[in-house]
Amino acid sequence: MPTYVYKCRVCEKVFEVDQRITEDPLTDCECGETGSVSRVIQRPAIAFSGSGFHINDYATSGTRPSQTSEAPKSSSDSDAS
Repeated sequence: MPTYVYKCRVCEKVFEVDQRITEDPLTDCECGETGSVSRVIQRPAIAFSGSGFHINDYATSGTRPSQTSEAPKSSSDSDAS
């Protein structure tokens, strides 16, 4: 069962609740305000790293991997038409 983090916009209290995925998100805070609670987006608790993981082996880092140079086309290939 996942743990969700909520924050109240009125009293700014931050709290965690274990809920099923199918349950509706909370809307009311313990301070008595209705509709003042929203879920907080957090970073994942698990980070996969090391060789063998897609993000490390196949992610683009802004540079393209070195490609082998292609052999120049011979003039006989273009004359064969």
